Amino acid sequence: MTSPSGLRDTIFHALSRRFFYGWTILGVAGLGIFVSGPGQSHTFSVFIGPIGRDLGLSNASIASAYGLATLAAAFCLPYMGRLVDRYGPRRMTAVVILLLGFACMLFGAAAGLVSLALSFAALRFLGQGSLMLNCANLVAQWFSRRRGFALSLMALGFAVSMAVHPPLGQWLVAEIGWRKAWVVLGLLTWLLMLPPVLLLIVDKPEDRGLHPDGDRAAAEAAAASAQALPGLTLREALRTPAFYIIAAGWCAIAMLVTTLHFYQVSILRSQGISAEIAARVFPVSALTLLLAMPFVGRGFDRFRTRYVFVAGLVITALGLIGVTFVRDLTSAVLYAMLFGLNNAFSLTMFGYLMPRYFGRRHLGSLQGTGQMIAVVGASLGPLPVGFAFDYLGGATLTLRLLALIPFACAVAALFLRTPAGVPHASHLE
Repeated sequence: MTSPSGLRDTIFHALSRRFFYGWTILGVAGLGIFVSGPGQSHTFSVFIGPIGRDLGLSNASIASAYGLATLAAAFCLPYMGRLVDRYGPRRMTAVVILLLGFACMLFGAAAGLVSLALSFAALRFLGQGSLMLNCANLVAQWFSRRRGFALSLMALGFAVSMAVHPPLGQWLVAEIGWRKAWVVLGLLTWLLMLPPVLLLIVDKPEDRGLHPDGDRAAAEAAAASAQALPGLTLREALRTPAFYIIAAGWCAIAMLVTTLHFYQVSILRSQGISAEIAARVFPVSALTLLLAMPFVGRGFDRFRTRYVFVAGLVITALGLIGVTFVRDLTSAVLYAMLFGLNNAFSLTMFGYLMPRYFGRRHLGSLQGTGQMIAVVGASLGPLPVGFAFDYLGGATLTLRLLALIPFACAVAALFLRTPAGVPHASHLE
């Protein structure tokens, strides 16, 4: 019987004779982003009502459990980043997928606020945090000159998740209840992702004598080890202004995009939109995301990075303001399109900015710390909106005030520069 490594070698040689193997890696990473759906806020959005009614919990209680659990999970992500640097994304992705399936089933067994919070923590750490980190690491390793475009294609998996997971979750709740729905989601996680992870992933192009983007280079360069890759250590990155400008922007975007994902159904229902239409706004956002992603990715590859970063932050602010004006189907569709564009920017920049400004050599630890910052932001975002619903009777003013945060970060991003010692294309500075 052929071993998994032998079969993986056979598949690699068969496919690499036909096209650059990085496209295979990109396909697996895109599938991984889709499979992260059970750990994403847009999936939780349709479960908040059933969970609250079943467990007797208020919006503020669920938002607090979600936020605190996500915050706790965030601080584990730098450790995951170091594990990726040490063992490689293939091994760590396989471990994450196995644990994510079990975490889905654990979530379905939640019996109270404490067990719900622990289940939230597991799903957020494994799905929204670790799986996305590994997928972004893979694509960043295999692509450089076309990294923005490749990451935009990877993020199409998120668009498909936005289109599939909320309606699927709502259908499963109606058919078998919210608890059994999570068992189904866990089984689908294993079925969809374990085979390609074990059989198709190769950690870096240099491991097979290749180069990012499939570019040709001198033979001695092709044989270089990963240790020869350029890049700053985490400690060196922490000494640069660029790290803190990126961190602030990431935190703001993650905080506010998560807020809209998590409370979108509740926000729209409070403004007179039916539950069915509110849930089906997600596919409109997903279609917009699908159409916008290649253009956003090309933008990162072709234009000054800081200006594209600024554009993403401004669109986040406009999304927070725009959702407060939704009153009918037409305005709901217009908001959904804006939110889809918002997601196109946020998903691409999370994988793009760290290797762009700090290099590939220590990418796992850098991404782990960056992802921690993003998840900390995601943990804080839903809290003010949850309290606004419970104690102010609505979230309109709160959402408009929150829009000031990404506007401020956009101003700071205008001063973003590449640290000394990191190679970059001059037109991207």
